Amino acid sequence: MIERKFVAEKMREFLVNQYLLKELGPGKFSSFEIRRTPLGERIIIYTARPGLIVGKGGENIKDLTRVLKMRFKMENPQIEVAEINNPNLDAQGMAEQIVIVLERFGPKRFKSVGYKTLQKIIDAGAMGSEIVISGRGLPGARAKSWRFYAGYLKKSGDISMSKVAYGESRANLNSGTVGVKIRILPPGTILPDKITIKDLSKQTIAVEEVKKVVKEEVKEVKKVAKKKTAKKKTTNKKEKKEEKPVTEVKGEKKEDENKE
Repeated sequence: MIERKFVAEKMREFLVNQYLLKELGPGKFSSFEIRRTPLGERIIIYTARPGLIVGKGGENIKDLTRVLKMRFKMENPQIEVAEINNPNLDAQGMAEQIVIVLERFGPKRFKSVGYKTLQKIIDAGAMGSEIVISGRGLPGARAKSWRFYAGYLKKSGDISMSKVAYGESRANLNSGTVGVKIRILPPGTILPDKITIKDLSKQTIAVEEVKKVVKEEVKEVKKVAKKKTAKKKTTNKKEKKEEKPVTEVKGEKKEDENKE
């Protein structure tokens, strides 16, 4: 029962994604996220053009909430629109841009479009990117696939699933359908196989300075101890000198008594 519930939720998310792509149109919708709250389901739509999604007076948002309630059976859906900070690092948005250019100018300029898009992604600060354009009319009648890549990109492991941004789109041309796939490794991603070598030269110098300071403190303590011992010896000599005249006085007293 639990497995069926998870599968049903994922199927619903997929259908919502397909509906938003058709309803909002290419180039406007990038991705969405569903967060479940005690008050209902919160849907966050990420886009580079938030004004086009909201519409005049929020009409588009009202229509979307009504459809999500009726068709997808969501309880109290709350739609929020979030703007993407850097559109050139959005994989889905860049794939939609390539599709728009191919549909407008045809597949003859696909190489220049691929290299220009790749250069935009790398200039935006991405660690690596890959663009794959495949289909008929590139440039002959047979289906072919062309790959444009730059930088460093993970193809396997957890990093490729959780950190690498993925986007795909399709262009319907006269010669046939052309698919576009883009993968982007965003900047600042911490890789598990990255090795950092620390510079220990500065640390060794700091340790030597600490040792010198400790030696000076020890010398000062020894000097203070010697001064204290010297003072004690002088006091003992003075006491001995004071004792000698006392013994002489006692001897004189005894001689006077014998004379009497």
